[in-house]
Amino acid sequence: MGKKVKKEVESPPKDVFDPLLIESKTAATAVLMLSSPEEEVLAKACDAIYKFASKGDENKVTLLGLGAVEPLYKLISHEDPVVRRNAVMVFGIMASNHDVRKLLRELDVTNSLISRLAPEEDVVIHEFATLCLAHMAAEYTSKVQIFEHGGLEPLIRLLGSPDPDVKKNSVECIYLLVQDFQSRAAVRELNVIPPLLELLKSEYPVIQLLALKTLEVISNDRETRIILTEHQGLDYLLKILETKEFSDLHVEALAVVGNCLEDVDTMQSIQRTGGLKKLLSFIGVSAVPDVQKNAAKAIAKAAYDSDNRKILNEYEVEKCLINLLGNDDDGVKVATSQAISAMCENLASKRAFGPQGIPQLVQLLSSDNEEVKEAAVIALANLTAASPSNASTVAEAEGIEPLINTLSAQRDGAVANAATVLTNMATQEPFRLNILSHGIMSALVGPLRSTNSQVQSKAAFTVAAFGCDADARTELRNASGLEPLVELLRSKNEEVRRNACWAVTVCSSDELTAVELCRLGALEILEEINLSTGHKNNFSEGALEKLLDNNLSQKYSRMGYLSSSNIITDGFYDCGQVQPGVKFLSLEELSKQELTDRRAVIFINVKPQNIVPVVEEKPQDTSYEQTNLSSSSLRRGSREKARENLNMFCDLSSLMASPVEEKQELSGRRSSLNKGSTREKGLRKGKGKKEEEKVKEDDVQITSEVHDEVNLENSCWLPPADFVLLDYINDASKTILPLTTTWKQVVALAQFVADKMGGPIQRDKLHDFSWELHISEIEFELKCNAVPIGKVKKGTFYHRALLFKVIADRIGISCSLVRGEYNRAWNEVKLVDDSPQGIPGLLLPPQEYIVDLMFDPGYLMKQGSAEADRYKCI
Repeated sequence: MGKKVKKEVESPPKDVFDPLLIESKTAATAVLMLSSPEEEVLAKACDAIYKFASKGDENKVTLLGLGAVEPLYKLISHEDPVVRRNAVMVFGIMASNHDVRKLLRELDVTNSLISRLAPEEDVVIHEFATLCLAHMAAEYTSKVQIFEHGGLEPLIRLLGSPDPDVKKNSVECIYLLVQDFQSRAAVRELNVIPPLLELLKSEYPVIQLLALKTLEVISNDRETRIILTEHQGLDYLLKILETKEFSDLHVEALAVVGNCLEDVDTMQSIQRTGGLKKLLSFIGVSAVPDVQKNAAKAIAKAAYDSDNRKILNEYEVEKCLINLLGNDDDGVKVATSQAISAMCENLASKRAFGPQGIPQLVQLLSSDNEEVKEAAVIALANLTAASPSNASTVAEAEGIEPLINTLSAQRDGAVANAATVLTNMATQEPFRLNILSHGIMSALVGPLRSTNSQVQSKAAFTVAAFGCDADARTELRNASGLEPLVELLRSKNEEVRRNACWAVTVCSSDELTAVELCRLGALEILEEINLSTGHKNNFSEGALEKLLDNNLSQKYSRMGYLSSSNIITDGFYDCGQVQPGVKFLSLEELSKQELTDRRAVIFINVKPQNIVPVVEEKPQDTSYEQTNLSSSSLRRGSREKARENLNMFCDLSSLMASPVEEKQELSGRRSSLNKGSTREKGLRKGKGKKEEEKVKEDDVQITSEVHDEVNLENSCWLPPADFVLLDYINDASKTILPLTTTWKQVVALAQFVADKMGGPIQRDKLHDFSWELHISEIEFELKCNAVPIGKVKKGTFYHRALLFKVIADRIGISCSLVRGEYNRAWNEVKLVDDSPQGIPGLLLPPQEYIVDLMFDPGYLMKQGSAEADRYKCI
């Protein structure tokens, strides 16, 4: 028998672990498996996590909470391609969550992701790495990281990938990156245009759309537009617009075309190839609001260049835009209005828009959409600028009321431009009066109080445009509009400050408004402005002068000087020189103070209290002939003065936009602005006989009406009537006016004044002339510090000079009043000497003289002579 051999079975090595199939039902287990050293386990764990994360955002949050992101970050650079691919896939899905992206930024994963874009990597890795980068590029910090780590170059290269998902993710990421100007410049250098144009041929609309959106952003740069044109980019775009199947791309394609049309060369090129005609035709037939909106935007961008405007005008783009205005879509209305605004720079276009475009724009002012309202009123502002015909069309389209309503709109641009349109219309008197009847000045109070400097500036300028009418000034005053106007004088904005000064200049044309402006502190602010080299301007100087010219009491108190054109009327008072910083009190306030030992206030008033009217307009010339005008003549004079101010406004309105021109031209016009109707001495001589005849009819009428306009329904406070002064004026009119020369009239008036004030005084007896005691006795008698000048029978220099000026102004003798020191004051007159013998008819220039009213009344001393200087000082 054979011997049986026993076969021994070999056992496995002790250190080898048998394969184990694990079935996990929790994400936590899969996350723990991410720490495994085995590639197969890692790959399966990543795959399981990918499937879990794909089911919803809540699962991504769960994985984030389980700490999956940190180990996954390590795996995207794993040596095993399957592990690396699956890890990148998880990141691509999870990066859609904001909190995950935040952690990815902290871990700075961008460099690792960009490394996965290398050509040798799997296409799936390309897909999900670009997807992750696209998610991250939505936030600025990640944009910077991608840019700084050189992510643009591989992304642009992947635009040529055979995989559509890679293309889509790459172009989306680039689109988000080029929102930043640094990336826009970089992609241009990396030659992004050709691959983007290739994407326009893609069969996938989403890729085409993203390519167009990217082109729209980068074509905002001129250099990119040039490259786009060189690569026949406009041909691609026009083909898209001509293809109905691409209607979903027309909006974005038009946006790119609009950017390209900003360049004249591109405009001319598309014009030569017939593309412009096709484009306008396409706009006309399209009924898609977004297409129409982008078309209007394209026209607007092109119209910012003057040569482009000419080309568009030749193709009658105005008709196209007028048709678009009738669209029901608010976005189209806004874009079309903006295009009209841009085209208005072309005069032919401005005329073409008027008849049909303006009525539609006026209707848009009543829109509930504030953006529509703003765009429409901006277009109207441009249409009416330097265009009386278009301003007339606005009025004919019943645009005044909606424009005034727009002054209370919510958007500052709407308010500012509504004011501009109304200002443009104010140059024509019928429209100005119509606008005034709608309460324009009350409506401007709100804009004057605005915190927006543009609104403030335009509102102040509009006040200047309409403030030439007395009724307008009254309305502004009653509506408390002077307070915010005065505050604008303090503005740090140069244009606001300048326009406010101009408005104050115009509004100071009547005494009541001038006094109120002074009460509100305008005078002090203007003085402060004029002391500052940085804030001073010609308008501030003119405003101060005009303000004082219509508030003569304060002018004389502050400046110590009244010119021949400063006519003293009832209500004037001399309270002496007010020191800087001391409040200037009204005559009413001064008269109600208790008796003091301070200098008496000398006032002028011949009008009885029971017929005192509120002064609405004070004339610049109150000579005797003017004081006897009928009420109709007075109203006519006021209208003429308003018209004169309006003409001046029209002349100066263009200067407001040009400080250089302002300085050059305003100085020559300011004299007429501030002086009004200046009286020439030759005219005064001619008036003498006529005035004498009128005196015979009714002496009392001399001072019955010395203002342009009155309102008898309201009355203002005035001191008691000075009938002695009235007699002085009547007597002077009868005895002095008939004299044949101004020289004789001046001499006679000087003697007349001296006679009424105590007669001539010897120089060495001046200290014995107790005029102070006399004035004190009058104050005690009246129980008041305010003394009517007719009560003064012993007057010194300043009493006599004031009386001389008052009577001279009433009877038409031109003279100034100057305050000196030590109670001195004097009058200056300009007279013409007789012709030298042997030269008959020679007209010599007038000479300035000082009138002696104290020592040798009627003696005339040449200005600058030793005797004149002695009279002033000794």
